[in-house]
Amino acid sequence: MVSARLTNSIAHSGLSPLKYVPLISSRCIGTSNLLQASRRRSDSEGHVIVKGYFDSENRNKETFKAALEVFKEKSRHLRGHVEFIYAALKHMEEFGVHKDLELYKELLDLMPKGKMIPQNMFQAEFMHYPKQQECAVNVLEQMEMFGVMPDSEMEQLLKNIFGKFSDPVKKYARMMYWMPKFRNASPWHLPQAVPNDALELAKLAVARMCSVDPTSKITVHETEGVEDAIDDTWIVSGMSPVQEELIEQHPVEEPLKVEGPFRIFLRDKCVGYFILRAESKPPPPPPDRGEIDDVSNIKFLFTGQMEDETTDTSLIKKLSVHEQDDGTIMAICATGTSSRDSLLSWIRLLQITCPKLCSIPVLFTQTSPLGDIMTITNKTEEEAEVMT
Repeated sequence: MVSARLTNSIAHSGLSPLKYVPLISSRCIGTSNLLQASRRRSDSEGHVIVKGYFDSENRNKETFKAALEVFKEKSRHLRGHVEFIYAALKHMEEFGVHKDLELYKELLDLMPKGKMIPQNMFQAEFMHYPKQQECAVNVLEQMEMFGVMPDSEMEQLLKNIFGKFSDPVKKYARMMYWMPKFRNASPWHLPQAVPNDALELAKLAVARMCSVDPTSKITVHETEGVEDAIDDTWIVSGMSPVQEELIEQHPVEEPLKVEGPFRIFLRDKCVGYFILRAESKPPPPPPDRGEIDDVSNIKFLFTGQMEDETTDTSLIKKLSVHEQDDGTIMAICATGTSSRDSLLSWIRLLQITCPKLCSIPVLFTQTSPLGDIMTITNKTEEEAEVMT
């Protein structure tokens, strides 16, 4: 009634009628905050539940497998298996099972079988169940990062879960193509499980670096019998007869330098080592050719080329593998404390086999033109003082 009267009054007044737009007052209730709060609450609860499986004080393979069995018993339908697998991947290195192939297969076995296999080409093309496939790919990527090679049983497991044309199976195929090629590519063979003992690691590291000269000898010394030694530790020294001759030929007025520690990695273990280095020398000039009509090298008669007098290198002494452009490596070592006193004991031990080293000045430097130097913290020095 009110709207009709308003329209009639506007028409009698001569004004142009306005289009009447009814005002509808609607009350919208925002539900985004409620949904976000519920999601945060569920995520936090799920995080706490998943985290509780790996709160054991004894972190080893048995407790990790026990956590998997508890998850299987509590959730018979395996709900939340993706979150549980991600949490397990995060804690595998803490439990020391990050290189165990059987446990990786048990993690993938938590996923349901047959349900996530694509039934047509569109599902296979558009990544059927992407969250689960991405989780399986992350499991394979962690295996690749730690050098764990999958086997045919894992291939069959992935096919039973995701099908033949899934991303995890493709990732498995790429791993099986490249990992066997790089597994034995290094000429320095190492055991699959590198020892945790520092002395054994030092022996492996020094033997690897001294392998450039087959005549090198690896010697393990104890500093107990060294005169005026403060540190009671071990020293692994590597030296060859060629390096002993280089020390005997070294001029007395030119000092030698002890540089380091440098880094060498044995799989996931790092070892610091030191070198005894001399400054590089310019190569000697080539000898003059005494006989210009020498026809002993008959290949130049057939090619029509004559060798220049200044390029005859047949009489030049060939440099050893220890004489490089940036210096001559006289010896190499790794010590238990990496302290300056242990290096001084190393030099005194080298003076027994190389008496001329007693008359050559030796400098201990904290920088090197060969590369970056590891920083020795004060904690290591304090521990060395405590050991003495």
